Amino acid sequence: MIEVTAAYADSLAPNSATIKNAQGLVQKKKFVGLHRSETGDLLFGECQGSGSSNYSTSADFAQPEKPVFRCTCPSRQFPCKHALGLLYAYINGQSFTEAPVPEDLAAKREKAEKRAEKKEQEEANPTPAKPKKTNKSALLKKMNTQLEGLERLDKLLMNIINGGLGTVDQKTQTLLQGQVKELGNYYLSGAQNELRRLSLLLQEGGRSGYEYAIEQLGSMHALIKKGRTYLQARIDSKGESAPDTESELEEWLGHVWQLSELKELGLYKEQAELLQLAFANWDDAARQEYVDTGFWLELGTNQIHRTVQYRPYKAARHIREDDSFMEVAKAKELYVYPGGLNRRVRFEEWTSRPPEAGDWQAVSAQAFRSYGEALKTVRNQLKNPLAQRSPALLLHVSETRLTDQGGYVIRDSTGAELALENTGELGRGTVELLPFVPAELLQDACMLVLFRHRPETGRLAIQPLTVIHRDRMVRLLY
Repeated sequence: MIEVTAAYADSLAPNSATIKNAQGLVQKKKFVGLHRSETGDLLFGECQGSGSSNYSTSADFAQPEKPVFRCTCPSRQFPCKHALGLLYAYINGQSFTEAPVPEDLAAKREKAEKRAEKKEQEEANPTPAKPKKTNKSALLKKMNTQLEGLERLDKLLMNIINGGLGTVDQKTQTLLQGQVKELGNYYLSGAQNELRRLSLLLQEGGRSGYEYAIEQLGSMHALIKKGRTYLQARIDSKGESAPDTESELEEWLGHVWQLSELKELGLYKEQAELLQLAFANWDDAARQEYVDTGFWLELGTNQIHRTVQYRPYKAARHIREDDSFMEVAKAKELYVYPGGLNRRVRFEEWTSRPPEAGDWQAVSAQAFRSYGEALKTVRNQLKNPLAQRSPALLLHVSETRLTDQGGYVIRDSTGAELALENTGELGRGTVELLPFVPAELLQDACMLVLFRHRPETGRLAIQPLTVIHRDRMVRLLY
């Protein structure tokens, strides 16, 4: 028999409305026939729809890490509310009688099994892959064009700096917007986003806006300097030198990593298990996209990874929004992007299981016990102006106390303390939610926190995201 949980079913839904509608079908008893195959890896049945005939729907778990949903309804959502409702009916304990697999489903499953067998045979006896041919002339032309774009960007930034940030007026903003569009012609989509971010900070104005604008100028200067050196070295090698896999420079220059590239470079792991510790989504005006980010602990390591999904404004309604996930994800292959702390990861074929006692023990064992060591790790990351600016770490908290000023401070076993405050990242604050967390959960616990250097104060801000006390997890963002 298959094991399906509500959290797993929720994670498959294209959006929250589909979850609500699917659960509504179960509550309204719209399913008129619920069956399972003899092996228990196929659920199928019929659901009443708006038409005169019922919809035939099924959930096929022949490959548990890659379930297949089928339905005769005209919906373009995947899975549709009928297939998802089938899972909720199963989870809620409704009776699924054993029945022969319908002929049409059996034929589709047979074709799918043959494809799976063929893939397994190819993986077991791979034919020597032909060396991937790179169009060297096209690559060199692109890199030379990128160099020209960096030169153009450098001149623009120098004009802004020489004129002074306080002199940026509407005319300058119009020029900046024009240059943002122009950078798209130089294959510098990463730099394009960062120039738009600078424009937005300058529009904000005020001391805070200017402080962050100066920080942004520093990062863009580093991009220009390192990008020139990197691109010139690759051009001098006629494109033979390997891409940079130790930093996020390629992404800043606009490269979009393909999973096949990451695998060829050895940036992947097999059979990894991850527990999501926090989730947040927000509107990134500089990228003109909605961003869904999950923070995941890779069990067996002390690595906190990020999953990131970008949903462009124009296509957002066609893309499934990510959400919180409360179980352990068992990834068949985990792809790891270049970077420092909190490297971006991606996994496509996966199954889930409920967290066990050993998982919570691993969370506690993998948390930083020394705040001094944690701060050193963060500062080493932030020395690189192109690194992730808001790293997350898992800290052990011996004690959480309320200060006379009404703020919160966490303490490690040596007595070292860190003050908690909102960082301004991830779209919302969390410190104001701590009074609602039971006091006993804030002592001898683990806390996932987000770090951010605050240019206006010159120090690190530390924002709590999640509290883990033994086998209880309290998310302040979800």
